[in-house]
Amino acid sequence: MLAWMETCRKVYNYALRERKDWIASRKCAVNACSIRSEYIIPVDTPYPDYYKQQNALTPVKKESPELQDVQSQVLQDALKRLDRAFKFMAERGFGFPRFKKFGQYRSFVFPQFKSNPVTGFQTAGATSRHSRRQIPQRGEPPHGTGSPTHCRIKLPKIGMIPINLHRPVPDGFVVKQVRVISKASGWYAQLILESGVSVPDIMPNGNSIGIDVGLEKFLAVCDGRLVERPRFFNSLQRELRWLQRKLRNKTKGSTNYRKAQRKIRRLHERIYDTRKQFHINTAHSLCDGVGMVFVEDLNLKATSRGMLAKHCLDAAWGSFLEILSWVCWKRGVYNARVNPNGTSQTCPQCGTHTGKKKLSERVHTCHECGYITDRDVAAAIVVEQRGLAAAGLAVKLPVEVSLSGDESLGATREAGRTRK
Repeated sequence: MLAWMETCRKVYNYALRERKDWIASRKCAVNACSIRSEYIIPVDTPYPDYYKQQNALTPVKKESPELQDVQSQVLQDALKRLDRAFKFMAERGFGFPRFKKFGQYRSFVFPQFKSNPVTGFQTAGATSRHSRRQIPQRGEPPHGTGSPTHCRIKLPKIGMIPINLHRPVPDGFVVKQVRVISKASGWYAQLILESGVSVPDIMPNGNSIGIDVGLEKFLAVCDGRLVERPRFFNSLQRELRWLQRKLRNKTKGSTNYRKAQRKIRRLHERIYDTRKQFHINTAHSLCDGVGMVFVEDLNLKATSRGMLAKHCLDAAWGSFLEILSWVCWKRGVYNARVNPNGTSQTCPQCGTHTGKKKLSERVHTCHECGYITDRDVAAAIVVEQRGLAAAGLAVKLPVEVSLSGDESLGATREAGRTRK
């Protein structure tokens, strides 16, 4: 599987080089060619898109035994990945695809299966659309929630591999794709399932909450709840620096160098897993007892720059909002994003623009109506009001709450008052 990933990486880089050469031969002026050299391609040569590069694989595979060892659709998926990168670049207007270094190509996909590749003990009852299976390391006995043995997955041109069956494939679902992923903790196989079940769109209903994310607190809820922000990266940054310093003193390419690299990758994966678990738990707690969740539609690109970039990236608001939308869909809760402009500068009681606040000002005080509350809680109330207005529902007005941030603040809200 490592050899397959390396072959896919080479195909990806070769196809990227072919596209870049074609573009470079047509975009430069006659009097402004490269000082070193310029690769000239005939005028009648068509652009090497996905279909032309896919058709070119067939004659090349006859001459290269390395390409013959890899399943054909796996190589085609490497070209599809490059084509998606070019389409994404065209949509956002920047971000030219980069060449992948050794070890940066960490997964490959089997896009089609005639039958279920998972064999062994399976029980119905799971409701998830996506199922993940972990492939144990060599010499490690398979263990999982199903049978302690005889759980295997059959991959084309690789064969039967014992797996740790995390979740059974539910009845009525068909395995469409399998993605094999290499991580620092081991090998994983992600199964993409398909079912003919029609899921209706979730409509606004029930109680509503608004959420404002930040750095002082990870998030503030309109009912007064404040969630502390765990510093996932900062708490392990000292250990990461120590491992990187050890890596610097190793001979590049040696066995000890690869061991140090493996420790760094496992630490990064530990940070990622801890952060993701916190996001999932927080999203589920927000969906308890509510029917609508409104959040800000943030410009995450702007928050990832500047002197607070490390803390913003450590909080991973974009990842949390994506997980929150998935959890809301899974639990039947309506989720919508609202305009974030001026949420911390608007009074939720009277709607007056209170002016720009400094980051050190943590209390919202309205000089018109005298409403006082936590700054983040006030912004969360404004987010809720904008979400209700966009959904065509009555807008709630807050009442005076304390600044302690205790969860009991939710009982001080007055649900019966509405704004016309």
